[in-house]
Amino acid sequence: MSKQQDVVDIVAKAMSAGREALNAAEAHRVCAAYGIPMPPQGVATSAAEATRIAADIGYPVVAKIDSPDILHKTDADGVILGIADDAALEAACERLVQTAKAAGAEVKGVLVQRQMEQRPGAQETIIGAVTDPVFGKLVAFGLGGVLVEALQDVTFRLAPADAAQAEAMLGDIAGATLLDGVRGAPAVDRAVLANVIARVSQLVADVPAIHELDLNPVFADARGATAVDARILLKPPAAAPERPSQDAILAAMRRIMQPDSVAVIGASAEDGKIGNSVMRNLIDGGYEGAIHPIHPRADAILGRACHASVADVPGDIDIAIFCIPARFVAGVLAECGKKGIPGAILIPSGFAEVGEHALQDEIVAVARANGVRLMGPNIYGFYYTHKNLCATFCTPYTERGKVALSSQSGGVGMAIVGFSRSAKMGVSAIVGLGNKADLDEDDLLTFFEQDPNTEVIAMHVEDLKDGRAFAEAAARVSKKKPVVVLKAGRTRLGARAANSHTGALAGDDRVYDAVLKQSGVIRAMTLNDMLEFARGLQVLPTPKGENVLILTGAGGSGVLLSDACVDHGLSLMQMPEDLDAAFKSFIPPFGASGNPVDITGGEPPSTYRATIDLALADDRVHALVLGYWHTIVTPPMVFAELVGEAVAAARAQGIDKPVVASLVGDVEIEAACDYLMDRNILAYPYTAEKPVAVLGAKHRWARAAGLMNSA
Repeated sequence: MSKQQDVVDIVAKAMSAGREALNAAEAHRVCAAYGIPMPPQGVATSAAEATRIAADIGYPVVAKIDSPDILHKTDADGVILGIADDAALEAACERLVQTAKAAGAEVKGVLVQRQMEQRPGAQETIIGAVTDPVFGKLVAFGLGGVLVEALQDVTFRLAPADAAQAEAMLGDIAGATLLDGVRGAPAVDRAVLANVIARVSQLVADVPAIHELDLNPVFADARGATAVDARILLKPPAAAPERPSQDAILAAMRRIMQPDSVAVIGASAEDGKIGNSVMRNLIDGGYEGAIHPIHPRADAILGRACHASVADVPGDIDIAIFCIPARFVAGVLAECGKKGIPGAILIPSGFAEVGEHALQDEIVAVARANGVRLMGPNIYGFYYTHKNLCATFCTPYTERGKVALSSQSGGVGMAIVGFSRSAKMGVSAIVGLGNKADLDEDDLLTFFEQDPNTEVIAMHVEDLKDGRAFAEAAARVSKKKPVVVLKAGRTRLGARAANSHTGALAGDDRVYDAVLKQSGVIRAMTLNDMLEFARGLQVLPTPKGENVLILTGAGGSGVLLSDACVDHGLSLMQMPEDLDAAFKSFIPPFGASGNPVDITGGEPPSTYRATIDLALADDRVHALVLGYWHTIVTPPMVFAELVGEAVAAARAQGIDKPVVASLVGDVEIEAACDYLMDRNILAYPYTAEKPVAVLGAKHRWARAAGLMNSA
């Protein structure tokens, strides 16, 4: 019998008996089947049997009550340590049984386990798994014992996690340095510890009925890792969400995002009506496809022939934009299905967002029965600029570019439009998802992945309907194109008090953070960060390596930029002696070479230009951070012009490395930043942190996508 089948049988037998947890002996068998190391043990139903088990495994031993009513044995005085002989074991068994029975618990026996002494340097860790309502099966790792309650220092990955992902988990926790040994103690065997994590993750992936699993503590040291206790909870697995195939998603999304024919249901000739605004935006935005206003009593609207129903429109229709009250949507959706329209853009509100869940369920059922994909409801619509498509009641946006953005919130959508216009950031698409009754972020990722007009994807997310589907799509897409996510609501999650079991540690923002990282997603913590990352990631070339050089005209700027590099995971280059000497030849004796390079504030434009040229030309410098502080010797616009010329000259020679600039000074620096931005050189006024944050985002993406040299 295979190890998986053996475990399935153990779990099935327990669940058929109506139990929600495995007993100690069953948990030990499950762990043994998957090669998860535990001390030798046995369950005794009498004192004599307990002493026979102890004779086989050797003293000292630990005695633990075996009761389906007591899952947290320590909290119920159900554990006795340091038992050294038969007499002490017999007394311990009697005490444990009496204590449990006094509490009204059913007693199955006493677990006798060889006591694992925590050797000097051993670390107490927790390894576990939980079934998350958003992401499904997750494996967890953190500092164990009482530390998991006090510090909650834990990280997660989707299960199953491979060896590399398990190894990465060891470095994710705040206490990672403890694993490397403290006060002269040897480091733990990371490979063995990661192997236990991987085995646990495979176990819960193979056996979905294992709802929650805790190994706590797991003693890890230089000789290996051993789980002292195992707790396994059971629950019938929920049915996996139904998802169309990737090909089916792509076929529908291409027609939705790039339609050749659009129907506006509820089109209006009256100013101020949503149906009027949508019609005007389609026309004024320059959409060249067919526009069919749908209205039961009008002959024409805004010069376009009107039809009473989509059924009356000759030819195919790719999308129907709904501008009618919520109560009428279901009936018209059925008509769209009969017409063969693949996509419905549901602008109306009045569904789940106001508690009308039944009405939303109805439109979903109608749409599925008729083969119509839904965007929304409760949305502002969407833009796809490369089709001149403004399928929205909001202001038209026609500036084409390579950034695709989405939001669940209409307000955030307007912020996206406003920022994009103000920053002159061309976009390929801006999409409102609203209630996400059907289409969600993984549908968009599937489309943008193959869209030649999209190079960067940025998403505002309030929740994920199917976190695993999103993670799988994001992991695939982020290998090719940066994916930025702003996860809203991060401080409201994880409200339950943390206990020593893994289930209380899931469901909070740490899960999102870990899974997004696992998927190669760049996480933005603020709306402005999301927008700046979206703009900057399409501008910055991919760095060839980790070496970042700071070149500044003021020591204070260099300090702030250095701090920012550390904060955003960037590596300051160790200055080679020959390059150090080359910089020294240009800067005054009271300047500073090394990294940062401080040319001082009194230097003329020629010094800036010479040192920038030197940094750009050296292959060992992979990214350049410029810090400018306002001086009369080199005024802001002079600085901007010389930087623009230097970068343009380097690009003409095939040298295209990331260059970002921080400009601090009087208001003149704003025009200088605009000048550089117009030349695709990221420059920010009044901040040392913002340019480095954007550069850090580019490095994180390139690192996760495997595009940077390790040297």
